[in-house]
Amino acid sequence: MEFCEKCGNLMIVKKKTKRSFLVCPKCGKQRQLKKEKIVISEALPSVKKEIVIMKKGDEAIDLPKTRIICPKCENTEAYWWMQQTRSADEPPTLFYRCTKCNYSWRSYE
Repeated sequence: MEFCEKCGNLMIVKKKTKRSFLVCPKCGKQRQLKKEKIVISEALPSVKKEIVIMKKGDEAIDLPKTRIICPKCENTEAYWWMQQTRSADEPPTLFYRCTKCNYSWRSYE
């Protein structure tokens, strides 16, 4: 990895004929690579996590429990989970599901 001396951007490898160059994509400055080793790597796609969809009547056995008052039946225990529902620079949304009546609600914090 090398940065352009002129503008500071990350230089990328370009192959022209049989020679390789480091080229700045912003200002176009070039530097020929001689006997330097080039290792090109890619980021592997991340493994997607399974999303559990709960339907009415499903038991949420794997979810953690907390003490909170249900707005519908006033039970004092609920399952909870967290999800990023807005942009990444905002806090995640907390979701709750009552252990007694299965009512679900959310909390923005």
